[in-house]
Amino acid sequence: MFQNEDNPFLSEHLKRVGSQKEREGVINDEGPCVILATSGMLVGGPSVEYLKKLCENPKNTLIFVAYQGEGSLGRRIQRGEREIHFSVNGKNVESYQVKMNIHTIDGLSGHSDRRQLMTFVKNLKPKPKRIIINHGETSREMDLASSYHQMFNVETVAPRNLDTLRIK
Repeated sequence: MFQNEDNPFLSEHLKRVGSQKEREGVINDEGPCVILATSGMLVGGPSVEYLKKLCENPKNTLIFVAYQGEGSLGRRIQRGEREIHFSVNGKNVESYQVKMNIHTIDGLSGHSDRRQLMTFVKNLKPKPKRIIINHGETSREMDLASSYHQMFNVETVAPRNLDTLRIK
């Protein structure tokens, strides 16, 4: 997608929102919009700020498309919790009523399985000079790095926590 200049995230129809002021602008805009925010299972960041401002309006909809960890706010809302609380400065508690529509689209994952990862590298053009594996269980990272090296004859690295790599 990046090599063919077909990157959908560079579309004139998408606007990157980076600051609190820009988020407020999105929230206060009367027109329809779709907000894509990193989930973090609703434990912090912009997704929580959007939730606080938009959850009490039944015209709004929250769609979960990724796994929500057990005990996370995302999972609790997904399971039907409709009154949520946030502590402010460790003391005061803000309460919100979740009146927005809640939907879950199953089957989507932010993670690929081994077969998908191998196919992805196989189809890359040009072939990478180095592959860095940096997410997952250590034994599985090492196994995947070894498979990439054997199958594609490419340098692979699976750094451990606190390892440092120089990337040129």
